[in-house]
This record gives sequence, structure tokens and C-alpha cells, in this order.
Amino acid sequence: MHCGIGYLPGGCQRTMGLHCVLILCLFTSWTAGYKQGDNVTLFVNKVGPYHNPQETYHYYTLPVCRPEKVHHKSLSLGEVLDGDRMAESLYHIRFRENVDKKTLCQLTLSEKQVDQLREAIEELFYFEFVLDDIPIWGFVGYIEESGFLPHSHKVGLWTHLDFNIEYNGDSVIFANVSVKDVKPVPLEEGAGAAVGGVGVGGGSVTVTHTYSVRWFESPLPHARRAERLRDYSFFPKTLEIHWLSIINSLVLVVLLLGFVIIILMRVLKNDFARYNVEEEGGCDDLDQGDNGWKIIHTDVFRFPPYKSLLCAVLGVGAQFLTLATGIIVMALLGMFNVHRHGAINSAAIVLYALTSCVSGYVSCSFYTQINGQRWVWNIILTSSLFSAPLFLTWSVVNSIHWWSGSTQALPATTVLLLLGAWILVGFPLTVIGGIVGKNRAGSFQAPCRTRNIARQIPTQPWYKHTAVHMAIGGFLPFSAISVELYYIFATVWGREHYTLYGILLCVYAILLSVGACISVALTYFLLSGEDYRWWWRSVLSTGSTGIFIFVYSVFYYRNRSSMSGLVQSTEFFGYSLLTAMVFSLMLGSVSFWASLAFIRYIYRSLKMD
Repeated sequence: MHCGIGYLPGGCQRTMGLHCVLILCLFTSWTAGYKQGDNVTLFVNKVGPYHNPQETYHYYTLPVCRPEKVHHKSLSLGEVLDGDRMAESLYHIRFRENVDKKTLCQLTLSEKQVDQLREAIEELFYFEFVLDDIPIWGFVGYIEESGFLPHSHKVGLWTHLDFNIEYNGDSVIFANVSVKDVKPVPLEEGAGAAVGGVGVGGGSVTVTHTYSVRWFESPLPHARRAERLRDYSFFPKTLEIHWLSIINSLVLVVLLLGFVIIILMRVLKNDFARYNVEEEGGCDDLDQGDNGWKIIHTDVFRFPPYKSLLCAVLGVGAQFLTLATGIIVMALLGMFNVHRHGAINSAAIVLYALTSCVSGYVSCSFYTQINGQRWVWNIILTSSLFSAPLFLTWSVVNSIHWWSGSTQALPATTVLLLLGAWILVGFPLTVIGGIVGKNRAGSFQAPCRTRNIARQIPTQPWYKHTAVHMAIGGFLPFSAISVELYYIFATVWGREHYTLYGILLCVYAILLSVGACISVALTYFLLSGEDYRWWWRSVLSTGSTGIFIFVYSVFYYRNRSSMSGLVQSTEFFGYSLLTAMVFSLMLGSVSFWASLAFIRYIYRSLKMD
């Protein structure tokens, strides 16, 4: 039983529609036990260049054995987003029944089809099959370069596959494919010679595809079969846990936080002792003969320009904080394993739609507190601040995938589903959250009143300029996650299965803590120079971490991966920009609220009438 989303089954459409799709069908994947002789369906899925994980094509785009009528498997939303397009194959595999070199089909290949296979093999195309939710990988063919003078370039096609399947009781534990002791059939440049069979003339060749099946008993129970797949290595293993680097990063971050907190507490203690020596006079007399952050007490809570945009940034940042926390918690609870294809993608989309109420509430509530009047425009800006760049980026990437024929191009049903989720769930929840936030918003809590005439800001030294603060505030949080960031990139832009969720939670907490502490320190230095324009500065200071993350993505593309080509490059840089934007929104929101709490604390601690 498998409830489909990408290609919706009729029952789901007839009974519950979108609610069935988004809620009941999200993680449903149930497989009954097998009896000896039962059919075990093998689905063919996709092919693609080995070094370009996101450039994939349907398996049947190659001239291979295929049924007369192709029947596709109903897929989950996460599987469709992951580029899966599973279809039934001609392989007949029965539970615990060995097969020895059974003929799959005999194909007559034209010259064009031979050239297509040669090109795929030379680009290191691999294929992916799926047996009982277990992915099976193998290469389409074999390429050999030998000698310099004379130089030989040989391209061969694997026409025989050995399936090795492990079982325990009535369940399948693991499966892989092997070409050991199998000779590849040479594909000569230009058609005409017989290939794996009898030449038929006219530039055509004949190949015969065969397969064998071997069953092996495994001591591993079905509940732990994910461990077997995790230990198997078709793709290179890059996620070795560098504990020393991680511990070193944690120690440096803890020392940094301790340093900032201790220094700030000592400085503030001296400031309070100096400023509170004289308690005479009211709040208006405190700026006579004094300097530092105390003198701007009548301007520090002056509302900033572009209120609506600031509140939208804070709202969407709070939404992504909620979303990221939810994803990590779900991962720690074991909801994402290697057999649930695209489960994280599905969860992220559903959570993004459901947490839209958070962005609407936070944005409109704070917008009302700072005397914003155009609350309807604020809600629209909040709902489109991230969704508009996301839609634009997706449109470009999806168009290129569609043009190249890649399976990463989403089908129309999935596009309509995602659009419906945003129109029927995401946007309405943003509006509802905004209305609730507007009605429940109180007055802005400021320890000091604000004068009508703004104080003139003195000329600031170069090290207090916005660009310098952005460099400092962005680099330090980035350095806290730089080690873990490599693992995340290798997972998202590679084929690794991320399992270090406990470490990820620690790094996530450290990232937020560093962002908050650095923002507080930079805000204090800004106020000490009698500059009260801290509102946007606090957002930009640590929000600039996104810039460092994008620069790292460029470094990763050039030096840590073998990705190439228009299709892969467009997707990589397009979604890397969106990732950088998400980090900027999250950290900008955290740093703002940390700075606001800090400023309220220090001005509330002054003894003023």
C-alpha cells in the first residue's frame, strides 16, 4: 500500500482531495510480508551523470528493455520533488527463488541509439532501480582509456545484471546489483558491427539483455534494514565524522560566547556605576555634560524607516526558526530514514505552509506596536517576501530541467498541488495570523519616551560602519557552523544520507547563541558612539551570515564537487541563493530580538525619573 501524491491515485482524489494529499499521504509507506514465490516488483527509476546528482532523466529515455505499456508507480510528494519517476520493469523476481541468466529482451539498436548509449556511458551515467523501497544503483556501461601511443578508447554496455537480494523471514532486507565476472559488450563508434548478438545490417545492431537473481539469508531484522543500506557504498563516502574538528569548533564558540558575555557585563557594570551616581534631575536632564549610550535615551526607541519591510523580515525569520526547529526535532524522533524517499522535502513543504501563521502573527503584531498603519500591505509583503523569490528561482530552474528533459522538472499535477497548498493553506494562515497579531498587539514597551526632534549623530569611525559590522557579525556565526556546513552540502548536493541530527541540533543552538551575543555586542558598540540607528543595523549585522554561506557554496562547487553543466549549475546556485536568504532571515530575526531585549534592559536599569 502506498498513498501517492505526485501522481495522485483516484481514490485519494475522490475521497479527501488536498487534505488527503497533505496529511494522510505524507509519510504512508506500508509493505506486507512475502511468501515464497510471491512477486517482488522491481521499479526502474532514473539515470543521470554520476557527478551531477540533480541532473536525472527517466530510465526509459535510454534505448533499454521496456514493456509495451509503461505503468508508473504512484509517488509521494517528496519522491516527485526528489526527481523520482518509478515505473514497472520487465524483470520478474520472485521471493526466495533464484534465477540464472534469464533473457530480459532482445533489442535492435539503430545507429542513433548506439550513439546515445555511448554518450551516456562516456558521461558516467548510473541507473537507479527500486526494490521494496530499497534503491539499487549501478552503471549503465563501462569506459576504458589506455595507452598514450597508440591511444585506445573503449566503451562497453552492461547487458547482464546479477541481482543479490538479502532476506530475513518474510521481508526483504537489502538488494544490490553486480557485474562481477561479466564482460561488457563493446559499442563501436558508428553502427554496423554486431553488438552482443547478430548484426542486422542497415546500420543497426542487436543486443540481448539478461539477468540473474540470487537470494541470501540475512540475520538483520526488518526493523534495522536501514542500517544495511547506510553501510553500503555505491557512491563515495564523504561524511566521515571529524569529531576533532567538531569539538574544536564547539570549544572556540563557547570561549567566544564567554568572552563576549564577561566583557559586556564588566563594561555595563562600570557604566551603570558611573551613570547612576547622580540621581538628581529627570529624564530630560541626563544629557547635560554626559556622553555614551545614556545620552541618546530619548532617541534610541525612535521607530526606524521601512517599518513594514522590517516587520516582514522578522516575521518570516520567526517562521523559518519554527520550521528549522520542527525539522530537526522530527529527525531526532526518527521520522526520516533512508527508506522514506524525500520525506524531509515533504515535511518541509507541509511545515512551511502550516507555520505561515507564525510569520503573519509576528510581523503584524510588531508592525502594530510601532504604529504601522498599512497592516493589509504588511501581510501581503510578509507572505511574498520569501515565496516570491522562491517561485522566481523555481520557475527558472524548472524551465531548464523541462528543456533538458530531466525528471527534476515537476509534473503539472505536482505544480498545481504546491500552488494549491500555498493558496489554500499558506496564504490564508498568514492572513489569520496577521489579524490575530494585530488585535492582540499591545503598546510598544519603551523605558524612555522619545523626543519629537531627533538628535544629531556624530561622525563615526570607520570600524563602526555598517559594512564592518556586517563582516564581523557574519563571519563569527559562519565560523561556528563551517564544519557542519560541509556535511549539509554533501547531503543536499550529493547522495549522502545525513544521520548526525544530534550534532546538528547542537550546532543549530550554538549558531543562534553566537548570532544573539555578537548582535548584542555590536549594538552596544554602536550605542556607545551615540548612534541610535540600531534597528536595521542589528538585522544586517548577523544577517550577513547568508553572504558568507553563499560564498562558501561557490567554493564548494569549484573545489569540493565535480558538478558541471547548465542544468546542475543553475539548480545549485539558484537554491544556494535561497538557502543564504533563509539563513539571513533567521539570524536577522534572532539578532534583532536579542538587541531589543538588551536595549530595554540597559535603559530600564538606569535610575531615571
